[in-house]
Amino acid sequence: LALSMLGQPYRFGGAAPGGFDCSGLVAYAAAGAGIPVPRTAHQQFASGRPVARGELRAGDLVFMHLKHKELHVGIAIGDERFVHAPSNGGHVRVDSLDAAPYARGFLGARRLSIR
Repeated sequence: LALSMLGQPYRFGGAAPGGFDCSGLVAYAAAGAGIPVPRTAHQQFASGRPVARGELRAGDLVFMHLKHKELHVGIAIGDERFVHAPSNGGHVRVDSLDAAPYARGFLGARRLSIR
């Protein structure tokens, strides 16, 4: 569901087609998959269970600290890539966890479970 939102604009506080912020994209995609998830990146970082970077699977949440942003979240899609709604760039897109600034800012990952 998150990948179907590629190109949607960044909008602070957005959580629906027409505009997303990072945690809003995660909340929207998770709800579409029937997975309960809190709304903010901080709450999402406390959800699920920790996952080592080398154990990432599609659907895991990836968190990073970026310049001018305390906590940023995206959704792993495989091969060190993730989908996210960055304010820098202005639209939902796919990036690599190996690329700057994401590699340097990587904080951790969480795996959510269906209840």
